[in-house]
Amino acid sequence: FANHLRAVCGLPLGSTALIRPTLMVNILGEDQVPDSILELPALGLHWYGKTKRAGRKMGHINLSANSTAELKARFAQLIDLLPAATFPELEQMLQQL
Repeated sequence: FANHLRAVCGLPLGSTALIRPTLMVNILGEDQVPDSILELPALGLHWYGKTKRAGRKMGHINLSANSTAELKARFAQLIDLLPAATFPELEQMLQQL
């Protein structure tokens, strides 16, 4: 976001170098996820406080690691904890990492 503001204000842009491999999983149409996901290291759960509606983006999960291999392993753990019917695209995402 800082670089967006810099660009709009005509200021020099900051670094865009990767700090840590990170991925985001959108939570669509659901207002709950298993509490057990919070035990995963470097996981952030963000709710938007919206009223539940089918297909609506209700929040997201961020997951980070020190390497792509570590991120892939953590993502596999996350997938095992989330209901497959609610998050059907995650297995395909894992294969693309």
